[in-house]
Amino acid sequence: MIRAAIVGAGAIAAHSHVPALRAHDDRVRLVAVADVDEARAGSLAGASGAAVYGETGEMLAAERPDLVLICTPPHLHAGQAIAALEAGAWVWCEKPATLSLAEYDRIQAAEGAAGPYLSVVYQQRFGSGATHLRELGGALGRPLVALCQTTWHRGDDYYAVPYRGKWHTEGGGTTVLHGVHQMDLMLSVFGDWTEIRAIAGRLDRPIETEDVSMAMVRFDNGAMASVVTSVLSPRQESYLRFDFADATVELRHLHGYRNADWTSTSPLWNPPEDLPSSHDTQLGLLLDAYERGERPPASGADARRAMEFVTGLYASAFTGRPVRRDEITPDNPFYHRLDGGIESFFTAEPTS
Repeated sequence: MIRAAIVGAGAIAAHSHVPALRAHDDRVRLVAVADVDEARAGSLAGASGAAVYGETGEMLAAERPDLVLICTPPHLHAGQAIAALEAGAWVWCEKPATLSLAEYDRIQAAEGAAGPYLSVVYQQRFGSGATHLRELGGALGRPLVALCQTTWHRGDDYYAVPYRGKWHTEGGGTTVLHGVHQMDLMLSVFGDWTEIRAIAGRLDRPIETEDVSMAMVRFDNGAMASVVTSVLSPRQESYLRFDFADATVELRHLHGYRNADWTSTSPLWNPPEDLPSSHDTQLGLLLDAYERGERPPASGADARRAMEFVTGLYASAFTGRPVRRDEITPDNPFYHRLDGGIESFFTAEPTS
C-alpha cells in the first residue's frame, strides 16, 4: 500500500482529495493529515485512523509518507512541496502549484533524477474525451483554431476568505486560479505557444488581482486561439472548441465532464471508455507512475507549460505589448512574479 498524507484540511481536500483516495483504497491509504487547525485535521481524518498533526515538518519526520497531497493556499505550496520532496515523498499539489515560474523551477530542482516527483492537479486533461482527442492526433487534420473560455462566477463572499484576491498569497487572479484548467487542456492538444497578446482588468470584484482576462495566442504549429477567463459571468460555463482542417471538436461543461459533454463533426469521434475529468482519474494515473517508478503526467516540463502560458498572458496584459514564449527567462521580472512587480496596474477602484 502507498502511504499518503494530506496537508491542508479545507474544502478541496474534503470534497476532492479524500474521495479520490477512497476510490483507490486498494492501492493507497491515508496515514496522516496536517493542518494548522488540528481540530479541522481531525475532522478530515475521521474514522480513517490517520494521525493528526498541526505542522507539516513534524508530520513528514514522523510518518515518512510515500505521497503528499498539498491542499493549502497557493503561497504555501512551494515550501511545503520542497519539504515533502526532500523527505522522499512524491507530491500531488493543487493548482496553482506556485506563485511564479521561479518557484516552480525551485521545486523541479528539488526533485530527484528518478523521483520523487511533483505532479500538479490538472484533472481536466485526463478525462477520456481529452485523452481520445489527443490520441486521434493528425487524423483530424492540421490544428487551426481554438476557443478557450472559462466564464465562471465568484461573488464577494468567495473573496471574503483572507488569502483570496491578493498577489502575495495567490500569485494572480482568475487567470491562474480558474482559467488555467482549460488552458492546460488546450495546451495538451495544440502544444506550445509562440506569442500572446492579452488584456486584463479588475472590473467589479473588491480584490487586488484581475477578475477578467482575454488573450489572442499563436502556437508553434501556426494555429491560433482566443482565450477568455472571467469570474463575472452569471451563466457559468467552461467551453473549448478545437477546429482542425477536417473536423471540429467541442466541449461544454462547468467543473468536470463525461463523454456526453463532447461533440464532434468527425466520424472518428468515439472514445473507447467514459472516464470523468476528476481527481479520481488523475490520481489513478499518478499511482500507476509511482508503482512503475516513472515520472507522472502533469509534472516537470509537462506541468510547467501552463504556468509559463499564464506568465506570458500576465506579462502582455501588464506591458501592453505582445510577449513571446522565449522572453520568459529568469532575467524577466514576470518570471519571478506574475504581476512583474508592478501590481499598481490593478489598484484603481472598479467602475460602479
